Amino acid sequence: MAILNGSEWSDVRTINVSSKTYINWADFPSVVALAGGGLAAQWLELNGPGDYQYDVKIAFSKDEGRSWTDPVVPHDDRSQREHGFVSLVPDQFGGLTALWLDGREYDSQTEGDSFENAMQLRARQINFDGTMQPESLLDVRTCTCCQTSAARTASGEIVAVYRDRTADEIRDISVVRQTNGEWTQPATIHNDGWEIAGCPVNGPAIDTMDDKVSVVWFTAAENEPKVHIAFSDDGGAQFDEPLRIDLGAAAGRVDVLQFADGSALALWIEYVGGGEAIVMCHVTSDAGCVAPQALHINRGGGSVGFPRMALGGTGAFVAWTQPISGADGSTTIRVVEVALTP
Repeated sequence: MAILNGSEWSDVRTINVSSKTYINWADFPSVVALAGGGLAAQWLELNGPGDYQYDVKIAFSKDEGRSWTDPVVPHDDRSQREHGFVSLVPDQFGGLTALWLDGREYDSQTEGDSFENAMQLRARQINFDGTMQPESLLDVRTCTCCQTSAARTASGEIVAVYRDRTADEIRDISVVRQTNGEWTQPATIHNDGWEIAGCPVNGPAIDTMDDKVSVVWFTAAENEPKVHIAFSDDGGAQFDEPLRIDLGAAAGRVDVLQFADGSALALWIEYVGGGEAIVMCHVTSDAGCVAPQALHINRGGGSVGFPRMALGGTGAFVAWTQPISGADGSTTIRVVEVALTP
C-alpha cells in the first residue's frame, strides 16, 4: 500500500508477506481508514490444497501502514471452503464491521443441489485490538462469487448490498441494513429477474452521504446487459425505481460515490472496439446520466479489472489494474484524479 500526502506518494508499505496469499482478479485486498487515524486491511490466504479453499485475514495499523498487527480471521468456520468478497465498514470507535461471503455450507462438488448448499452472507463487528463480537448470518443463500459492498449512514446504520440467489436461480441485488444493532431481512432492490445458472462475477456498489444512498449494479436479464442506479433518501429503507445509465455495451464492474445533494458519480466498464472503456458519469435522479465520459480505454491484452473510486479533497481518485505489454501477464496499478466541479 501507499499513502498520498498532498501531491506526493509515500514509499510502498508492506502489509503482509505469505506464500499462501490467494490471488484473484475479482476478489482483491482493500484498505480502509478508521476513526482515530488507524487503518485496516483485508486479504485472503489459502487454507488447503484446493484453488477455492481460503480464509479472510484482517489486520490493523496505527502508524499509517508502517507496521501491522497480527491478522485475525473474522469467520468462526475454519473449513477448507471459500471465504471472501469482503467489505469493511469503519465505526466511530476505531473498529469496523466486516461483511463477507462464507462457504461453510457450500460444496461445489456435491451431486445435485439444495437450497442450503450455497454461499452465505455473514458479518462481524471487530474492535481495533482484534476482539470480536459474535458473527451474524445475514442471508443463507447468495450468489457464489460477486463482490459485496457496504457503507454507513449519518445515523450510524450499515447498508449492505450483494447479489442474491433464489431457488430458481434469479440473481438480483438485495440489501440488508443494521439498525439499532439488529440486521433486517434481505430485500430486493429491484426485480430485474436475471435468471442465470452460474455466478456472473459482477457485484453491486453502494455509497452514502448523510442519509442519502446510491446503489449501482449490472444485470443481463433477458440477455440484455445493463447498468442500473437506484437512489434512496431514507438511509436505504426504500429505493426509487432504477435508472439505466450504460451506453449499450455494458460489462458492469461498477463503483459509485454519493454526493450531499443526492446525486452520484457512477463508474462502470463498457466494451468498445475490442477493448474495455472505464466510463464515468454524474447521475441525478431527475436527469439520469447526461454526459458520460470515457476515463481510460484499454485496447491491449488483459483487463483493467474492477476499478475503484475514492473521494478526495477536490476530486475523485480512480484506481485500476493496468496490464503491462508483454507475454508474462504483469500488471501495475494506475491512479488518476478526476476534478469535480461544484
